[in-house]
Amino acid sequence: MNLKKKITAAVVAATLSVSLTIGAPVASAGTAETIIGVGSVLIGASQQNAQLNKMIRHYDESEQGRQELFDAFKQKYGVSQNTAYKERLDKIMANLTKGVAAVDPTIKEKPYIYFVSAQTSVNAACSMGHVMMVNEGTFNQITSEDEIAAIVGHEMGHGQKSHVAKGNKKVLQKQVIASLAGTAVGSAIGGGQLTSIIAGLAFNHSVAHGTRKYETEADMLGFDYITHTNYNPGACAAVMQKFVELEGNSKRSGLEKIFLPSDHPDSAKRRDAYVQKLFEYSGKHVTAKDGIITVNNKTLITVAASDTMSSAERSYFVLGNLAAAYHNGQNKKEATVQNGTVMLGNQPIISPLDGDEDAYTIAERLNSIK
Repeated sequence: MNLKKKITAAVVAATLSVSLTIGAPVASAGTAETIIGVGSVLIGASQQNAQLNKMIRHYDESEQGRQELFDAFKQKYGVSQNTAYKERLDKIMANLTKGVAAVDPTIKEKPYIYFVSAQTSVNAACSMGHVMMVNEGTFNQITSEDEIAAIVGHEMGHGQKSHVAKGNKKVLQKQVIASLAGTAVGSAIGGGQLTSIIAGLAFNHSVAHGTRKYETEADMLGFDYITHTNYNPGACAAVMQKFVELEGNSKRSGLEKIFLPSDHPDSAKRRDAYVQKLFEYSGKHVTAKDGIITVNNKTLITVAASDTMSSAERSYFVLGNLAAAYHNGQNKKEATVQNGTVMLGNQPIISPLDGDEDAYTIAERLNSIK
């Protein structure tokens, strides 16, 4: 059986077989059989570690391995038939790839391969080898392209820093040894079976990023990537606000644990970290809290809710526009109104909706406090 068939089989079957063997009982300590069994596992440890390292490099670095993992993801999660979603993801990936390249040119050496999965939950994941998926459910429930870009940018942060390969190596090593120790043959398992076990474990762990340190790093990288695109940098905070609201009183309701697993910081804390980044990006001029936009410590506007966004979520888009205006020096120009939109220089700030103050009032106030 070739390696591609092995990983495909492993994805479908090895998960069950490994989960059973991990929990299998081991003989009582002190018996001759146990000593022999432990010895065989120890003797095989270097072989297991070498094989694990080889497979991680294969999936993370080789084009063949990347494609095998990509095919395995598609088989496990299904491929969405919604062509509009695929086109949207193509556009997002093209824009973000340019943004990433401005920060980290190594992306050109290993371009991302990606697809829209058929899963209906709000979810996205980046595996080894820059293999990425975004669930159809993400497009169903999140209508803002900027917010989806913020999610994808976070995952690309994981990809650029190889968090999956780095973060899961020790976990994989332990589970490989545990899997083999739970079998009758121990290290006598042949290379093919060992490969199958490692492939199954590697796939199962490929969408878990390991530590909160990695999650925070991916968040901050995602923000940097967004600021090198035409997407609104406030979308990073806005989508976290949406997650806070989706979670509601029942934590994690409606959300998968790939983009928001238990090793991630709290969504509200992640939102606040993004707000701090926007404050710094603006030169420490603008911020927002509870739907209220503040410029130079003076209230500019309380943002109204829209049909699709709460007041708080929408306010972070206004904050993103203001932060970009200050970052790019547009605050040195007058705030004006063009076709109903408040502009600061050539940067759109807000197009008032029902419940907002009128554009001219907002522009006049902005001029007085900017």
